[in-house]
Amino acid sequence: MKLFVHKETPGESRVAVVPETIKKLRQLGASVVVESGLAASIAIRDSDYEEAGAEVTADKVGCLRSADIVLRLRPPALDEVALMRKGCIHISHLDPFQNPEILKRLADAGVSAICMEMIPRTTIAQKMDSLSSQASLAGYAAVIIAAERLNRIFPMMMTASGTIAPARVFIIGAGVAGLQAIATARRLGARVEAFDTRPGVAEQVQSLGARFVRVDLGDTGQTKDGYALELTPGQLELQRQAMAKHAAMADVVITTAQVFGRPAPRILTRAMVEGMKPGSIVVDMAVETGGNVEGSELNREIDIGGVRVIGIGNLPGRVAAHASLMYSNNLGNLIEHFWDAGTHVLKLDTKDEIMDGCLVVHEGVIRNEKLRALVERREKKG
Repeated sequence: MKLFVHKETPGESRVAVVPETIKKLRQLGASVVVESGLAASIAIRDSDYEEAGAEVTADKVGCLRSADIVLRLRPPALDEVALMRKGCIHISHLDPFQNPEILKRLADAGVSAICMEMIPRTTIAQKMDSLSSQASLAGYAAVIIAAERLNRIFPMMMTASGTIAPARVFIIGAGVAGLQAIATARRLGARVEAFDTRPGVAEQVQSLGARFVRVDLGDTGQTKDGYALELTPGQLELQRQAMAKHAAMADVVITTAQVFGRPAPRILTRAMVEGMKPGSIVVDMAVETGGNVEGSELNREIDIGGVRVIGIGNLPGRVAAHASLMYSNNLGNLIEHFWDAGTHVLKLDTKDEIMDGCLVVHEGVIRNEKLRALVERREKKG
């Protein structure tokens, strides 16, 4: 099979495949072609891809028309879908709940689409889980940004002129991003508190050296994929009261609450932000999906009562080299798992739990019921 990897959307510094993954794909028996200049944003040369066994070309259109598999990180542009041949397999993030039109175009073109965000959260699929790999790096980047913006240092420091107390960091949400944020803030020497609606994550928080904030919300839990369940209005109010108290004591607050396919829950109100100390920092990691913080704006830093609210999008792109490496590994592991060594083809085995979950378009049909219903509703609205 011929695999084609082309350059990402302008402004995206990450890339889908790095040379190490090219070597793995070649060992499987795949033919790999990459667009010239693919990874210039992370200082990987075309010659590095050639040494790994890939062909490098500037003929993007020709390769899209002839490729058996197209690999990307971001969703494809609609005009690119029209170039792909019927029966082609497209693998990337698709953001399908916000971008349902792409699903219809893929189905109409007869292109099969694997959505990397829809990889099930199972033990065997962990090595393919790009949402987790990118979220982990986002958690790291959020803390580094906060540390750079804060007008004080994170660690305690004992000097001849006096002792400096450690910065207080409050992290809301202890999923993949939150746990990495906790670990990073602790490494920098901050005093860290964390809250999550799932009491079961307390042990993980504590194992990283942070204090878990307990709030009695009644019955809470998590989905089969490990996400926190949506709270009732009453539970949200109890949570906000606790958040306000701990945010007021913090120098840095980082909000990480988001679930793929749903708008981010509003956690910090404007009044809660105004109750924080002047000079404090808030990093809203969910700003791209609506935001956890009232008043946060995508790719802007807003001053609210002397508190700097940071809403930077694409946080993994801040550490693009490692983000590309991890995503590339996710792709390589997915392809290797479903690769038929005898025929040298990628098997779209829908009887497999992983493939059944992530193969959202196949043979002209949108397979996922929720996504199909979403597309149908959009079509009826015109």
